[in-house]
Amino acid sequence: MNPDAQSLWRLPQWAFAVLLALLGMLGPFSIDTYLPAFADISASLQTTPLHMQQTLSAYLFGFAFMSLFHGAISDSFGRRPVVLWGLAVFTLASVGCALSQSIGQLIFFRAMQGFSTGAGIVVARAVVRDMYPPSQAQKVMSQITIYFGVAPAVAPLMGGQLLLLGSWHLIFWFLTGIGVLLWLANYRLLPETLHISQRQPFQVRHLLAGYWQLGADPRFLLLSLASGIPFNGMFLYVLSAPVFLGEVLHLEPQQFFWFFLFTIGGIMAGAWVSGRVAGRITPKRQIRNGFVIMLCIGVLNLAANVLFTAHVSWALFPLGIFAFGWAMMVPVVTLLVLDLYPERRGMASSLQSFIGSVANGIVAGAISPLVMHSAVALAASSICMMAIGLVAWMYMHRRWPAIGNEVLTT
Repeated sequence: MNPDAQSLWRLPQWAFAVLLALLGMLGPFSIDTYLPAFADISASLQTTPLHMQQTLSAYLFGFAFMSLFHGAISDSFGRRPVVLWGLAVFTLASVGCALSQSIGQLIFFRAMQGFSTGAGIVVARAVVRDMYPPSQAQKVMSQITIYFGVAPAVAPLMGGQLLLLGSWHLIFWFLTGIGVLLWLANYRLLPETLHISQRQPFQVRHLLAGYWQLGADPRFLLLSLASGIPFNGMFLYVLSAPVFLGEVLHLEPQQFFWFFLFTIGGIMAGAWVSGRVAGRITPKRQIRNGFVIMLCIGVLNLAANVLFTAHVSWALFPLGIFAFGWAMMVPVVTLLVLDLYPERRGMASSLQSFIGSVANGIVAGAISPLVMHSAVALAASSICMMAIGLVAWMYMHRRWPAIGNEVLTT
């Protein structure tokens, strides 16, 4: 924690959480905003659905690759420069997307967007722990999770509305405007939270040693799996929403908001609960509660879809409850990851984000297209992803029982 933290931010704490949440939202928001325009872009650029899928894959794998480095660079040069440069590159890449005249150009600039947006969520996590002691950090992380969870749900709706107002180019001009506003806001408001005494030398040997230290630590890998993979149990439904809602549940496009209402509501409620219990119960108990909720509702959802034909009257409730369980436990797991190696919090955030991003890319590119047409397949895939995180946490709990066993204090 920065010894001068109390003097770095004079505005209310909620304003700081909003600023960091907006940084974190940029990545998932940029993934989903243009999804409603796939058909229009394909027709405009005279390309195929496969090539359009490559624009998404290029973004996701660019995001995952650079996530390895954003945090490590911020450990050496500070948090603020990485954020500002990331936002600048994102803004320019968004202009490139808007002006693209071929699918090759669009894929290239989408990859550039992916390279840059990881700076937001990776550095934001490290900033929280720079500024706050554990229990307070959990409260702020919970507030960030509330806003972060809204992005992948709201983005397709906003993209659809922009498409009604103009061509697909308008979506990327909109993202350009967001990039400009975020750059200005962070240039004016975001302090440098990494104290000069806590910076790491920017040397290849030192960086490689850090990556090896984290990557070879089974505690880090298990915690990263426990936090990153269960998210895809919910994200799978977001990626599959047009088919799942339209073909499986027979909803009209104007009725899709019910899906996002349940998922957003679940995330906001779970994150709120996480913040309320910070400093009152042990992280281990909170994580257990989150997984119990996800496991129970996942099994119930699978059984219901096997026994009955999916219907909108009940099919959306399990998704909101699953989102609640995930949002309740993920701020705590993230803090445990960051505190494994306090001197390398940026790098830890980078690697954690990389693991989650690779999982997101696999789900978007391979799993979602295979299961989106079947409610049973979606439910089974969702519970399998949750189970990967659950097994990782159970092994972690058995091997290192002391981790997460103390109430976070101020």
